[in-house]
Amino acid sequence: MNRITTALLAALEALLVVAIGIGIALVPLTVLWAAHFGLAVEWFVFWRAAVDVWLIGNGVDLLVHLSPEVAVAFAFTGAEEPFLLTLAPLGFALTAVLLGVRTGRRAAETPHRWVGVGASVLSYALFASLVTVSAQTTIVSPVLWQGFVLPPLIYAAGVLLGSELGAREGRGLPGSTGARQLDPVARTIRERYLDLPQTARTVVLAVLRGGTATTAGIMGVSAITVAVLIGLNYTTIIGLYEAVQAGVLGGATLTVMQLALIPNFVTWAAAWFVGPGIAVGVGSSVSPAGTVLGPIPGLPILGALPQGALEWGFLGLLVPILIGFIAAVVVRQRMRRPGIPDPGRLAQVLAGLGIGLLAGLLLGLLAWWSGGAIGPGRLVEVGPNPLLVGALTAAEVGVAAVLGMLVGGHVVLPQRRVRPARRPRTAARSKPVAASAAPGTARMPWPRLGTRRAQSGGTPDQPAQKRDPKPKPAPKSQAAPKPTPAPKPAATGTRRERLSRFLRAEDDEDSAGGSPSDGGSGQPPAKR
Repeated sequence: MNRITTALLAALEALLVVAIGIGIALVPLTVLWAAHFGLAVEWFVFWRAAVDVWLIGNGVDLLVHLSPEVAVAFAFTGAEEPFLLTLAPLGFALTAVLLGVRTGRRAAETPHRWVGVGASVLSYALFASLVTVSAQTTIVSPVLWQGFVLPPLIYAAGVLLGSELGAREGRGLPGSTGARQLDPVARTIRERYLDLPQTARTVVLAVLRGGTATTAGIMGVSAITVAVLIGLNYTTIIGLYEAVQAGVLGGATLTVMQLALIPNFVTWAAAWFVGPGIAVGVGSSVSPAGTVLGPIPGLPILGALPQGALEWGFLGLLVPILIGFIAAVVVRQRMRRPGIPDPGRLAQVLAGLGIGLLAGLLLGLLAWWSGGAIGPGRLVEVGPNPLLVGALTAAEVGVAAVLGMLVGGHVVLPQRRVRPARRPRTAARSKPVAASAAPGTARMPWPRLGTRRAQSGGTPDQPAQKRDPKPKPAPKSQAAPKPTPAPKPAATGTRRERLSRFLRAEDDEDSAGGSPSDGGSGQPPAKR
């Protein structure tokens, strides 16, 4: 595959990713336009609405200008002035990242890895810029520079991640091309890492493993909690759906939007476990200490929010502490490797603090991205406080990780039982057995079929014929010479291998013609 083909395929895949992202919102809106509005409204209104949803899902802010009549009709406080919509449904960004990973893996499989990566990102930036310009209206207008920059950055993160993963998988395979080898950037990073002292490398590796594992563990527990809350409050959510009275198509569109907000809700649950909780409007709070809510947006899924004071809510604070402690203990066990000196107490403490800082940084970024404004007035503050979430995560996980590092050196975790691999059945395995066995006790080789035929009246080269009950002895001068038996092969290999070798030898002997006893007539032997 040459460079031009690689670039064209990467550009086509970038176009498909943009189309999928916009189509998630455009398909239900188009069905709503055809079924509910009867094609009376201009379709580009729904196109611009779908593009706006896709852009805000990729972090682009939307500037909204409402007329005084509309502001009074909806009773939005502060809607007379232009306001921003900044709450990003992270489902769209997550989709772009996952599809970008797929694109990066495919680019890594080609001989021109960076041509595919660059072509896909640049094409995505071009398409994102075009749709951003097409969505400009007097009522809702995306921030242009954000539309030009943020969606390509999100997609580029996924493409680079997938490209590196694909290169790591293909590196070292037989016949791997130069694209699968270390590129200059990765080679430079690896060289700088190897230049560090052994203790520093151990600490850095422990921080990266422990911090990412702790963040993943907290997010996993939060995802399970969100699913449980939705299941327990299912009747409340259905009641809110009925109260909205959006109809079938409107309800389907509303459901798609709520599915795009699922990553936000998972991040909010993580902020609840850490302690600060979230705000659903100015003056509201949802935290382990209790829930204080005012008027909230009409999203049915918000019916899953906990209500009132929670007597055992403080137990939720143990989740990040326990996960940080367990992750540190596991990482401490991984630090024990043969040939590498065990790190001292100072290195263990630094590794634990680094785990807390990395986990706090990651959760703080997720909290910052998951919150924002969804309207004017009190709705300008929805979501967690990123600074507070990051600071408390770093403190809780850091202390727990330091304890886990210090205790983990005295704890022996159960090792996974590895089933011993079966020894290959090869000739090398059979030879020592036959040589070391005592006389008379060695495994006998598979008997040659020709020997059995000779014992039954035939020869090793000819099948046994029906014998005369009283054969006449031939004169010594006319008697056929006694064939010299072929040497027996060594008893090597398994029974199946020896039998297959014997059958091949018999077939070769049969195809060579008649035996000396039949005068070399070349007649085929009797049917076995």
